[in-house]
Amino acid sequence: MIIVTGGAGFIGSATIKKLNDSGIEQILVVDNLGSSDKWKNLVGKKFSDYIHKDEFIKLIENQANFGDAEAVIHFGACSATTEQDADYLIRNNFHYSRALAEWALARDIRFIYASSAATYGDGALGFSDDNDTTYKIRPLNKYGFSKHLFDLWVLNNKLEGKVTGLKFFNVFGPNEYHKGDMRSLINKAFFQIRETGKVRLFKSHRDDYRDGEQVRDFVYIKDCLEVIWWFLRNPKTCGIYNLGTGNARSWNDLVKSIFSALGQKHKIEYIDMPEAIRNAYQYHTEAKMEKLRSAGYPISFLSLEDSVKDYVCAYLQNDCSHL
Repeated sequence: MIIVTGGAGFIGSATIKKLNDSGIEQILVVDNLGSSDKWKNLVGKKFSDYIHKDEFIKLIENQANFGDAEAVIHFGACSATTEQDADYLIRNNFHYSRALAEWALARDIRFIYASSAATYGDGALGFSDDNDTTYKIRPLNKYGFSKHLFDLWVLNNKLEGKVTGLKFFNVFGPNEYHKGDMRSLINKAFFQIRETGKVRLFKSHRDDYRDGEQVRDFVYIKDCLEVIWWFLRNPKTCGIYNLGTGNARSWNDLVKSIFSALGQKHKIEYIDMPEAIRNAYQYHTEAKMEKLRSAGYPISFLSLEDSVKDYVCAYLQNDCSHL
């Protein structure tokens, strides 16, 4: 059995689809469905049981056994980069992760978890996933800090040879519809174009970047699933790894690719960035992918244009939100 926390979320539910497609149905889904629409991500998926995240962590803390568990894929977290309750973030993203990792390690159960590119802060020290850099980087927001704490815990306890962390960059694709303001720009821009014929982007508030030329490492969910599956099939390959494409592209490039997929001429309106996020805004992210390549993964990611076209044409245009 494989335990997937955050199993109804964006990456978690897509991972369950990948497991199902690979013939794996003995899956324990852990999440907090509440009154959200996340439950729709589980429709059509095959799994053996569902447990609320609060009930699950109580079982873990009481040293419960899930007898046939062979792997934990821990993607459950508060992923809102704008969340301001630091205590809440640390409970959910650090303490919860630590308790689950300790439980899994004590039972020799594979442990794969989600870290984040938000840990890199302003990128002044680059985006290398080597351990020395991890010790030096300084996150800009509370979410990034909570994720960084767990990465540091892994390294400080010399567990990088026993667990696998994935620093996700800007992931987009089907199954993200429920995330509200945390959806990718592709998802939000598609509906902006449908309603207004244009897309709104933040102006740059730095002299060295023109409006819309802030860059991100955008990575398609389907490429991420191949990496996750590879790590599951290579349990001796551990450590903390970037998961991006290694190729930064601008917001302008992204928006133009959406218009291109729709067969329309691009129209972009630049608006002021809210004061509240200006000091924590990342102007450049670009994953260094040498570590994953050296580990043996045959890196081959879709281009931004091909990824966006698949998402827009195969899913969004067909009112299909799910893998």
